[in-house]
Amino acid sequence: MENGSGIIEQLQARFGEGIFKPQTTRDEILTLWLPLDQIKPVLAFLKNEVAQPFRLLFDLTAIDERTRKRDNGHAPYSFTLVYHLFSFGRNEFIRLKVGLTDEFPSAPSITGLWANANWYEREIFDMFGIKFDGHPHLSRILMPRTWEGHPLRKEHPARATEMGPFQLYDDKQDREQAALQFRPEEWGLERQSEDSDFMFLNIGPQHPGTHGVLRIILQLDGEDIVDAIPDIGFHHRGAEKMGERQSWHTYIPYTDRVDYLGGVMNNLAYLLAVEKLAGIEVPDRVKVIRVMMCELFRIASHLVWYGTFAQDLGQLSPVFYMFTDRERVFDIVEAICGGRMHPNWFRIGGVSQDLPVGWERLVKSFLDYFPKKLKEYDNMVLRNSIFKARTQGIGIFTLEEAIEWGVTGPNLRACGFEWDFRKKRPYSGYEMFDFEVPTATNGDCYDRALVRVAEMRQSLRIIEQCMKNMPEGPYKADHPLTTPPLKHRTMHDIETLITHFLGVSWGPVIPPGEAMSCIEATKGANGYYLTSDGNTSPYRVRIRTPSFPHMQMLPYISKGYSVADLLSILGAMDYVLADIDR
Repeated sequence: MENGSGIIEQLQARFGEGIFKPQTTRDEILTLWLPLDQIKPVLAFLKNEVAQPFRLLFDLTAIDERTRKRDNGHAPYSFTLVYHLFSFGRNEFIRLKVGLTDEFPSAPSITGLWANANWYEREIFDMFGIKFDGHPHLSRILMPRTWEGHPLRKEHPARATEMGPFQLYDDKQDREQAALQFRPEEWGLERQSEDSDFMFLNIGPQHPGTHGVLRIILQLDGEDIVDAIPDIGFHHRGAEKMGERQSWHTYIPYTDRVDYLGGVMNNLAYLLAVEKLAGIEVPDRVKVIRVMMCELFRIASHLVWYGTFAQDLGQLSPVFYMFTDRERVFDIVEAICGGRMHPNWFRIGGVSQDLPVGWERLVKSFLDYFPKKLKEYDNMVLRNSIFKARTQGIGIFTLEEAIEWGVTGPNLRACGFEWDFRKKRPYSGYEMFDFEVPTATNGDCYDRALVRVAEMRQSLRIIEQCMKNMPEGPYKADHPLTTPPLKHRTMHDIETLITHFLGVSWGPVIPPGEAMSCIEATKGANGYYLTSDGNTSPYRVRIRTPSFPHMQMLPYISKGYSVADLLSILGAMDYVLADIDR
């Protein structure tokens, strides 16, 4: 267990020894159950009063406990609220759990404690029907406003075949169209001030650049933004619900589609949590292969961001050059994995197959080619006077504001904070690599660009070390729950063959428990919180994506700027809507 640095003792001294009930988890994160009426005071204490406080509300979600096996971790509740907090000073997580007993329960809102709790509570209300007392605008966020039911409740269908045929009657079409109308009063917005009438402008739903389908309603005074309301959910595909009906290994391709620019990095975040649950330790060769592929995808993702950011601000040439270089990355990915954007190549306990003959030549060719192209792009974009004028001093937020809103990744490091999960909480062997963590100081759109460009250079350093120091050894763990198992073992005896057959047809049976992973993905901290009840599929899959809290911050950092500045702010954010909507 993360040692908790005396946190339990401090909590018991403040609130009483009988309040907290510890729980053992597979990820060894300090996990405490507590009564509903104590959650707000305890959270306030952890955020504001303890030494090295837990400033970051990393995630907030819920679990429907009603169909969980009684002998495999079932809590005596209908639902569980799960709060994940993180302390940068302690470099550790804490997990708090609250049990809810009613069919449609309620809990106190913590939007007064953390700004980014707003969207997390709306998502829980949308998906589970749990209400939060005191929330400023508790409404659906991912599903259409006219949706019936709450999709992550266990009684809600998981497949279209479990529902009746879709029919669009005239009155239903009218009702859906009416629900799309934006009414400022519902959001607490005024239609006019003392000296002017406000204009409300729909930006979208459309596909700006390659960021994804997004709608933003702007409240404008002339060209100045008074307020903004992001309308998300157009990319929502029920990724978490799908996890409940897929086997542990058939769910891997679905993770590819979350941050669809991050490729295998999505697989890694998921598989680290699965491997914690199963107690699988992967060989060093697997770790280094995974790191190399993740860093190649970091470069590919950053190239998409770089080119489309320049395009958003009116520069047309860079996107063609950068997408061409991205194709060079995909040539390597395709040669190794057989796929490009969605290679679906990582596996439980390893990778799909060993590196092909000649992979070093492909990687070395790219390492020789790409640095001079980055210098060329520096001159083309970063030193361009128009690009600078449209990004410097725009969309500024401070380090304290970033943490309050749950910002991670390059957007956090642009505020001067040298925090990278690869360095601070290494996973998959990142502690073996020598690289730096780029930072900037101003926290504006330009600095967020500087950090990402510098990150590509550091990724090249990591990839070069992978190429020169690739360990020998197997490409998957020698563990019965790896999928699929090594072939030569299946021909040895009938028991192994049966295990192979069951593992491939049904999927592995992961022991009961829960575990969370957290990796430094292309856009920030990406984590999977998995709950197993000892079955062939997860009981609950929770995906904590970086883009969700980033987009929530948009109204806060865009007020007072012009409509043209909004494009700079959106581009510098580097979001993907599938990463927000899941």
